[in-house]
Amino acid sequence: MIPADLALALLINRTSDYYQANPPTYMTYTERTHVTAAGLGRAQDINRSVAVRVADNVAVMRDLPDGGTRVGEAFPIIAYFDPLSAFQFSYFANLKRVDITLQRGQPIVLQTPPPDPSVNAVVAYNSFWNTRYAADSTDAAIHLLVDPTPRVKGFYPSDVVEDAQSHLPSHIEIRVTGGDDEVISLDYHVIGGHWVITHGTFSATEHAVFLTFKVVADVTFSDIAFPTEAPDPRLAGTPLPSSAPSP
Repeated sequence: MIPADLALALLINRTSDYYQANPPTYMTYTERTHVTAAGLGRAQDINRSVAVRVADNVAVMRDLPDGGTRVGEAFPIIAYFDPLSAFQFSYFANLKRVDITLQRGQPIVLQTPPPDPSVNAVVAYNSFWNTRYAADSTDAAIHLLVDPTPRVKGFYPSDVVEDAQSHLPSHIEIRVTGGDDEVISLDYHVIGGHWVITHGTFSATEHAVFLTFKVVADVTFSDIAFPTEAPDPRLAGTPLPSSAPSP
């Protein structure tokens, strides 16, 4: 097998190419979010139907089964998102609300050595991530584990699993440096030619007044469809261009 950091670089580039080449114009889906705070012995469900204009993440959301409608950023996260790209993300949850702000950035393309039939072995080097193969990794579907180096500040992909058919990630786990226990876990499928999130888990320890408790938000996306026309009049018109976060 090729060096693990080179395998990760090739997977990131392949994912970036596919993600940029196959964006849907609109998405509709049902999201069901289950929020738990085990330390407090409490739980709550937040369920919504979502119609979103993908380019600028403007969504029309209706609380299920017969609740109010609001317009804003897709809750809790847009189902078309590449976490291997540059992005900005903030997360807060308690049993009254879940606040997630996502600013999607430009997909990353890493420089890799071109194929050379005269070369017997390639030794890659990445000064940001220490990458290794997991025990269940295979040539058909790699599974990579990543530890950050001291150069990394913020989010990094800690666990990446490749799908054997699409050769795109089927599972990505994102962690953050600095002692924070925040974890974003995302599962992906290719549906209608689009690489989309079907399930996600967001967990972090929260602090409120004199309480410290861990909150876990588990979200499932179902009934995913890709209309060619605006599914709601409020989504019609020219979308705003996607913005990249500052480096």
